[in-house]
Amino acid sequence: MPESNIIAWTEGAWTHAPVALSADGHLDVTAAEGSDAWRRTAYGFVHDTEHALLAPLAVGEAIEVSFRAPWDGQFDQAGAFVRIDEERWVKAGVEYADGHLGLGAVVTDRNSDWSVGWVDEWHGSEITVRVSRWPDALIVRARADEGEWRLVRVAPFDGDAEASAGPFLAAPTRAGLTVRFTRWERSAADAALH
Repeated sequence: MPESNIIAWTEGAWTHAPVALSADGHLDVTAAEGSDAWRRTAYGFVHDTEHALLAPLAVGEAIEVSFRAPWDGQFDQAGAFVRIDEERWVKAGVEYADGHLGLGAVVTDRNSDWSVGWVDEWHGSEITVRVSRWPDALIVRARADEGEWRLVRVAPFDGDAEASAGPFLAAPTRAGLTVRFTRWERSAADAALH
């Protein structure tokens, strides 16, 4: 991976303030019960209450977010969030649903979609999500600990729009989800898909 620069936790701005947070090298963040990000598709609702700590992300840049969580509440989720505005955004990472840990992405352009695959073997690992911004796309990769990078998604994304990105979490069904974010870095975007 390209040379990277650590982003300080104080460099970002929250989309919605979490219930609690503390920083000591890492960042421990507690989500509000009912927090989520979704728009319309299949469920018919709009949820715009996620906790995302965002800093500018230009075309040609990538961000990496590393984190750990207990993964025991239905729809507990954490990862990376990339946002143009309330109708155009991507969240990518892991979500605990129906007894399984899923790796996936939600791509939203007015309406949300969701792609997901089980990664139960990642339970207990430090998970890293990497998002590269190309002129017309976001390239999402992820890994557990120091394992192989997996391609998660190639998603269309407006290269002319100003966007911001960073760590996110949400707890749609419970109180008390605390995620430990261990790293937030910026580097050059991946040059190739394969």
